This record gives sequence, structure tokens and C-alpha cells, in this order.
Amino acid sequence: MVGSVSIPAGYVESDIERWVVEPNKGVDRTEFTRDRARIMHSSALRRLGVKTQVMVAGQADFPRTRLTHSLECAQVGRELGASLGCNPDLVDAACLSHDLGHPPFGHNGETALNELAADVGGFEGNAQSFRLLTRLEPKTFTGADGVRPNSSIGLNLTRATLDSASKYPWARKPGSHKFGVYDDDVDVFTWMRDGRSGTETCFEAQVMDWSDDVSYSVHDIEDAIHAGHLSVDMLQSADVRSEVIEIARSWYGIEFDANGLDEALQRLHNLPCWPQSFDGTTRSMAALKNTTSTLVGRFCVAAAEATRKAFGPNQLTRYTASLIVPQDARYEVTALKALAARFVMNRTGVEAIYAHQRQQIADLVGAIADDPMARLDPLHRDLWQQAQTPSAKTRCVIDQVASLTDVSVVQWHTELCA
Repeated sequence: MVGSVSIPAGYVESDIERWVVEPNKGVDRTEFTRDRARIMHSSALRRLGVKTQVMVAGQADFPRTRLTHSLECAQVGRELGASLGCNPDLVDAACLSHDLGHPPFGHNGETALNELAADVGGFEGNAQSFRLLTRLEPKTFTGADGVRPNSSIGLNLTRATLDSASKYPWARKPGSHKFGVYDDDVDVFTWMRDGRSGTETCFEAQVMDWSDDVSYSVHDIEDAIHAGHLSVDMLQSADVRSEVIEIARSWYGIEFDANGLDEALQRLHNLPCWPQSFDGTTRSMAALKNTTSTLVGRFCVAAAEATRKAFGPNQLTRYTASLIVPQDARYEVTALKALAARFVMNRTGVEAIYAHQRQQIADLVGAIADDPMARLDPLHRDLWQQAQTPSAKTRCVIDQVASLTDVSVVQWHTELCA
């Protein structure tokens, strides 16, 4: 117990500490339950409902959005984590948080904003998620003393929840496009890491990361088949498999052996659950759904069994273990991700769409920067006025555009850039 607050089994007092002390007003609520509730009620999570997952949000009813992906990831992560001893609310909160910082137009928007923010530390969706959780999503303010006096501390989540939501727990490094914190936010990040100077992720973050990979690799394929971008018999073609393998090694690393990827693609196609056909009818929709649920189970069970074999039946939390993912499962998930990349993200004609999206974002950043007092919304205008340096003010403009959805960015562009 900390005062009258119970410490969840497998965790210690420092795991449930917050940057600003806030009494627990609920009855029988753990600190991790509070964190999950704060994220669930955040405006940043709601906005994901109109942000691209793979196909542009709002153009069709069936495909996932960033929000539905986050909810599915949370369901997968909650069950996988609980089976290994993690606090389920903690993993759930981490999964709900992991994509909060994604801008409009998905990774394409991330690329555009990274170029526009090159002089102020770049843009990275995971670092933006951390910034939202610890600064931009208003919930709690600091006092008059100490670091960041009288300023927003975001959702004021516990140390363990912030750490569990951090895929890349390091600052920007030369030659690496993945990082988890901007220079402006290092103070809270350092507190969160609690003396850890390396890049090791906690066990819950590893569960979140694998749940994310499993969720989007499988569900992106379901969306692609439903939308007609991918035929269920394509993997019979050696030429198609070669194209997918090339993308897999280019996007996800040359450590993935070409023969291993080819075997993974053929193994997936030969599974009894792989659909024989798809025409959108009730029966074919059910068969496709059976494919997704079977694959999610396949990949989660593989990781759970391998991890248990390595670490035994103990409760696995924080820095007591690592998630073990067997090579076959990792290859199959990477092959599925590359399959979606080839036939959805790299489909014919899509580059013209991407170029238009990037131009809209660039136009909008320029227009807002020309007159931020008139064009920022009240929240970001307030933060812009508090910013002490030109680079900090530029970051506020980037924050504003990153917060927009696929729909609102077009509306803002029409209003400000016509």
C-alpha cells in the first residue's frame, strides 16, 4: 500500500508514482486503472477515429482507422500480457496510447511533418505520442515550484504506464529515424526511465509492440482483401512472393532472409484457415474473419509459449523478462506486413495521392506559421504564447497540424490555403 493506494501484484511503489501527486478518488481502482481511463477519455484517442490506418479514413465503412486498430491492439495486448503476469490495465493503457501521436494521413503525414520539422528536432509519431501524454493532452498542471512551473503535465500518468507505452525509449540519434522523445520533453522522460540509461524496453512495452505488429499485420490483410486490393490466391505466384520479399527486406531489414520470407508466405497460404475465395458474401466474410482470429491466436500463442519456456511460470513484469517471439512467427508477421505494403500502400496510382497529402500538410504548416495568433486553435495558441524560443514556437505549429484528422486537415487547408 502507498497510503491508502494498493500496489498491483508484481509491481513496486515507484511504478505507480506520478510526476504530480493526485489522490485516487475512486473506490477499488488501481493506479493503472486510472491511467487506462484517462487515455480512454482523451481527445487524442477520439481523434484517431478519423485518422488513416492503411486506407484513408472516411472513404469507406469497413477498413480500420487508427482508433479501431488501437482498440484491437489493446484487446490482443491485454490478453497476451495477462497470460504472462502483466497487469492487464497497464498493457491495455500502453496499447491504447501507442499511436496517439500519429498525424493525419498515417505514415505519409509523418514523413511530411518530419521534413518540415527538420530544423527543430524532426517529427516522429512515437515521440509525439509521448508529448501528447506528458504535455499536450490537458488534464493536470504542475505547481509554482520545480521543473515546468505552472504548466501542463498532460495526463500525468504513472511511471510504469508511460514506460510501457514507449516503443523507442531514447532521444533522436544520428542515422536513426525512430525515437521516442523530443528534446523539449526530456525532463519527464528522464523521470519516467528512473535512472535507466540504456535502450532496453520494459516487458509490458514488448508485449504492446508485438500486439501492435500482430494486430496490424493481420487486420491490414483483412482490410486489403475486403477492399479488393489483394486476392486470396496471390501467394501462389512466385513473382508476387518475390515482390513482397523485396519490400520486406527493404522496409523491415535485410536480416530477414529471402528464403525464410518465401517459406513464411507459402506456409501462410497453406494454412487450413487461409480463405479459398472471397466475394463479400456472408459465408466468405465469416471465412475471412476466421482467418484473422486464427492468425492472431497463432502469433500470440507462439510468443506466450516461447516466453514461458524461457522464463518459467513466474509473474513477468517490468524488467524481469523479455518477450520471446519464435523466428517462424516473426517471419510470418513480417511477410504479412510486407504483403499489405505492396498491395495497399504501394498500389498503382497511390503516389499521386501521397504527394497531394504531403503538399496539403506543407501548405498548412506554412499558412499557420505566417499568422499563428490568428490561425492556431486556442489550445495551441496558448502553448505558442508560452513558448520561449523560435524553435519551441515552430514545434507548436507542428503540434497543431499533427493533431488534425484526415478530414479536418482538408477543411483547414480549404479555409487557410485556398
